[in-house]
Amino acid sequence: MVIKIQCPAKINLTLKVTGKRPDGFHNIESIMQTISLYDYLTISAVPSEKFEIKLSGTSKEIPYNEKNLVYKAAMLFIEQTNLTPHKIDIFIEKNIPVAAGLAGGSTDAAGTLYGLNKIFANPLSQKELHELCAKLGSDLNFCLEGGRQMTRGRGEILEELPFEEFSLSLIKPEKLGISAKEAYTKFAAKEKIGREAFVNDLEWAVIDDYKELQTIKQLYPDSIMSGSGSTYYIIGKEFEPLEGYWLQNGLKSVPFGIKEVTKEVRQ
Repeated sequence: MVIKIQCPAKINLTLKVTGKRPDGFHNIESIMQTISLYDYLTISAVPSEKFEIKLSGTSKEIPYNEKNLVYKAAMLFIEQTNLTPHKIDIFIEKNIPVAAGLAGGSTDAAGTLYGLNKIFANPLSQKELHELCAKLGSDLNFCLEGGRQMTRGRGEILEELPFEEFSLSLIKPEKLGISAKEAYTKFAAKEKIGREAFVNDLEWAVIDDYKELQTIKQLYPDSIMSGSGSTYYIIGKEFEPLEGYWLQNGLKSVPFGIKEVTKEVRQ
């Protein structure tokens, strides 16, 4: 069987860091929203003498091996379901920028769990899928459900909020990616002065270190950084082309998360 899964990007409409956790992560309160920018996964699985997971895709910026969160998600699914040996192929059509604060890796991993569960006739309940999502990362639970949610804890505790449709645009320095680890480390080390002026605590934490982010904020004062960056979004407006920056205009909020696009039986 071959299945195609649509995996939406997310933005953080708000992001407040509320404290450090015993496990080293930070607790947050963040309103997240899925948007109409998608990666697509084409997943196939056939019985085999031994397990094999093969990743491929359109991006040169991600690893197609065990370091990829998609691979880790497939392994976790296999372990959780006691699956008989299969050859699993996953093709990743990458449209969401990498290290951009848009949950590109998380949405693909959540999509992998969702897609494999569909292929193998739903051995896991939605609750069990969420438990696996929480093991893999902070944004997967939200990506699985989508829409608009208040997220707490590491991001795995969800509270559904009323959906609001709006248009938005994205802009990102082409050569700048910021890891969540970097952003949270800088947040922890910084004197908490001026933080209240920002909707996103992590934007406050990193903006002083990057001229590229300062340029966006100067040109578009009402733009907001998503997640740990380096993407900014603006609601109800468009960004003008800027040399050295990737941009995507004409997007909209969407009321869903991971979903199946097509399914077919391979002859």
